[in-house]
Amino acid sequence: MEHITNFINKKGLTLVEVVVFVAVFSIILLVVVSSLFWMSSSGFKTKADREAGENARRVLEIMNYEIRGAKSIYTPTTTSNQLSLETSRYLSVGENGTFVDFFLCGSAICFKKESQNPISLTSDSVQVTNLQFSQVLNGTIPSIKINLTVSSVTLTSTASLRNY
Repeated sequence: MEHITNFINKKGLTLVEVVVFVAVFSIILLVVVSSLFWMSSSGFKTKADREAGENARRVLEIMNYEIRGAKSIYTPTTTSNQLSLETSRYLSVGENGTFVDFFLCGSAICFKKESQNPISLTSDSVQVTNLQFSQVLNGTIPSIKINLTVSSVTLTSTASLRNY
């Protein structure tokens, strides 16, 4: 009983107790800080993946819209990584046809109307690593298959010319 009384009446901590306390506190603090960093980085990655997916879907919607409204595929300038379409949209007075192009410019996808400067369809915060076009014949109606990779998101779409 006397031993317990001495322990209770003792004033202060021993060096061993302080070292053990600091070690346990440091380990707990390290676990908490590591968890916060992990949650923060996974949130940033999720946001980046979501933005890449939204960019890819929006670009595919624009391309599909232009393909469906095109008069024909302009084969002299269409390659596996550039699509040129003859269209009735965006006409100047007195014209009955004009051309639009989709292509990779740097790490972005660009859209160019005839005699105008190209505009980027993707945001600066994503990188397009793959853009490929291939022609597919569905009976007599030409179609375009698009393979697109934006950051870590890969999408494929096929659109047919309706005005053919």
